Parts: sequence; structure tokens; C-alpha cells
Amino acid sequence: MTLQEKLDAFKGDFEAGKPPYNVPYSVIETMHRATAELIASGAAGRALKAGDKMPAFTLNDPDGKPVSSRDLLAHGPLVVSFYRGVWCPYCNMELQALQEALPAFEKLGASLIAISPQTSVNSRKSVRQNELSFPILSDEHNDVAAAFGLRFAMPDYLVDLYKELKNDLPSFNGDDSWTLPMPGRFVIGQDGVILYAEVNPDYTRRPEPAGMLPALRHAARATA
Repeated sequence: MTLQEKLDAFKGDFEAGKPPYNVPYSVIETMHRATAELIASGAAGRALKAGDKMPAFTLNDPDGKPVSSRDLLAHGPLVVSFYRGVWCPYCNMELQALQEALPAFEKLGASLIAISPQTSVNSRKSVRQNELSFPILSDEHNDVAAAFGLRFAMPDYLVDLYKELKNDLPSFNGDDSWTLPMPGRFVIGQDGVILYAEVNPDYTRRPEPAGMLPALRHAARATA
């Protein structure tokens, strides 16, 4: 089963109100409205694209150790995935798919990181629950996400829904801004130029990890 097939199966059960979520359809309608408005805003089209230069960053890993993009690129190409948080089942399924693809990335000399606005405590939980061998870096206030063009402010009605559902993003993120990154995935060459970019304002849609392999092979040939 592909990643998207798994996501579609989960979405079907969730939107049908099946256990354990048992959500009323009014909740689904609100989520659909927010996604449709984000798509219509054109925000995804303003995110960084292939050919753009990646903004350099230094972020802490789950253990509080600073990780620099420059240091990562010194060792080879870099795969970056922006992750909404431990509370998002779609994101967790994506992390698991990336973990499965990690050996293929490493064979081409690449490193893999995820970037999330959540606190290090929640990143450690994500790593543990999803059995990851790559780090989730903490992006306070979604500042790196903003530099990539991914940060967006949640509309008030969606904030109200999250509060009603006890999905406390200020607690998850240590930040009361109620912003999130659009799901985004990037392959960056050692020169810092983006070779592959996939951004989707619909958080239920994620590309297959194997789709990055051509860009990684190109990067590997460029450094051979």
C-alpha cells in the first residue's frame, strides 16, 4: 500500500465518524473549509521551489543539541520534511514512510531531517512512537517554515475548533501564535540549491518518498 493509499484509508474512516475519533460531520466541514481557503489563498505557490536557494538554519534536535544545515550539507545532500506535530496522524504516517525510505536516501549519501514547531519533548515522543532513526528539529514560532514560505496563521474558526477538540497547539509548540507549516518536502544539493520541492496546502495529501530519488541521484552524480 502506498503512503497516499494509507492516508486515504485513514481519512475515509475519520470522516465517516468511525471509532476512536467519532467526530460529528460539522467538524469535518470546518476542516474542509479551512483547507479550501488555504488552497484558494495561493500560499503554496509562494513557497520556495526547485532552483531557489535554501535559507540556512540552525535548530535544536530532540535532545537540545544544535543542528546546522551547513554541517549537514557538508556531508551530502539533504532531505527536509516539514512536520505539523505529534498530534497529526497524517504527518505520523508520512514520517513512517520516510523512515522506510531512509536506507535508499542514505545509499545516495543523503541525510534526512524533519522540522516541526513542536517542543523537544513532543519531538522525542514522535521519534519514539514512529520508531525513527532521523531527528525532528524544533522550529520555534515556525520561523524556518516561514523562510521556506510554508507558515500560515490558522483562521479564528479553526482555532476555536482545535480548542473545542482539546488540540492545544500552544502546549504542543510552546508558542501561542496558532501558526502551522504547510506540509512540505525538499531535496537540497550540497551547494544549498533546492533540487526538489513539494508543498501541499491539503494536509491529507503527501507525495511518495520515492519521488525524491531522481533528485537525490542527480545530487549524488554532481558530487561524485
